[in-house]
Amino acid sequence: MDKFIVRQPIKQLDGATFGYELLFNLENELYNQNGDYAVADTISSFLMQNSSKLATPEIIFMTFTPNLLFRNTPRIFKENELVIQIEDNVIIHPLSMKMIQRYRDSGYKFCINEFQFIPRYFALLEYVDYIKINIQNAKDEESIQNLLNLASGFGKTCIMTGIDNQELFDFARKFPIEYLQGTYVAEAMTVKTDKMEYLQSNFFQLVVAVTNDEPDIDEIESIVVRDASLTYTLLRMVNSVHYALRHRTASVKQALMVLGINQLKQWVYLLSFDQKKNDKAMEEMLRISFTRASFCSVLYGHISNLGITKSEAYLMGMFSTIDAMVKAPLEEVISEIPISEEVKDAILEQKGRAGLLFQLMISYEKADWKNIKKYADALEVPTDIIAQIYFNCLEQVNTIWESFVRYESEDLQDQIKASLENEDRQ
Repeated sequence: MDKFIVRQPIKQLDGATFGYELLFNLENELYNQNGDYAVADTISSFLMQNSSKLATPEIIFMTFTPNLLFRNTPRIFKENELVIQIEDNVIIHPLSMKMIQRYRDSGYKFCINEFQFIPRYFALLEYVDYIKINIQNAKDEESIQNLLNLASGFGKTCIMTGIDNQELFDFARKFPIEYLQGTYVAEAMTVKTDKMEYLQSNFFQLVVAVTNDEPDIDEIESIVVRDASLTYTLLRMVNSVHYALRHRTASVKQALMVLGINQLKQWVYLLSFDQKKNDKAMEEMLRISFTRASFCSVLYGHISNLGITKSEAYLMGMFSTIDAMVKAPLEEVISEIPISEEVKDAILEQKGRAGLLFQLMISYEKADWKNIKKYADALEVPTDIIAQIYFNCLEQVNTIWESFVRYESEDLQDQIKASLENEDRQ
């Protein structure tokens, strides 16, 4: 059985991430009356091995079948980290109330997926904290508003789901809803800027690295390549007419070598004047770009004849979010980066084998199970390794983000600014 498990953001109206839903595929020949146990065992085992890789300050939402509940799978997560989602297969189960009460007594919160106006759903209202409304299944505006009024009357929080395109996004914004979810939400709720915004805490790590007595180019490279905006700005600058390179470069390390440590310090100093409190929606987009970059880079090792290098696969994933962050057409932004035509074609038109990798990355992020298998088969990637690769990439991103915390204090920011000013005077 293929294990495809994806983490999809749930957003607040200001674009900040409120939580993530874990989506997993159950569409296979095992998922029937007898095979449900096999599915439950597979999902439980996988999550048990990877739960630490899902660590995030936000809440995790996950749908549990009766068998997953019986196997105590939710207890893999701490009570304050998880919202247990339930559907009709749990609600109609003869032991559902006992199961729910047991988890409630332990401190877990509950959410009903796609609430319905029928008695058995009303009976559970006192036990749940969240109600999800699938905008695609709602009959009309009046029915949605009635659901919202009901939720408000019972003191429940609503999450609008199924927002997969601009039209549904605009429709959802008509209602007094607190949280939104869907494949369109992650990028649509990022506020685009006229210039690139840098992840503040990552930028401060860069400042510390370049102001060391003996700066380490490898360390500096590792900091730059996890931020799409820093990577984009560096490559665009080094490939400008000012540096008059004989050959344009898409290598971050080569760009740093061309720039030299003294000019690198000056570049960072100039960027420091442009720092401001980081936008939470932009931060989430940078996390997505870093995850995509890592995902493509690792998958590269399992694909033959891709037509691009591993570093180009990394950049393809990283720059896949650029148009969601900048007020400019994607074609215009991509044209300013010295990447190969194969990578450009993959990003812009999903052409070639690199384009198949691009589509596999996007399909996985959207939990599009059918196309995941389609593109994996086309690239001859074993489907049983994809979920583990994805989780390992999430762990890498989570680890990096945890390291940013110590760079958040205003005192450290002032210290770094003073250090840069001293460097400039020297």
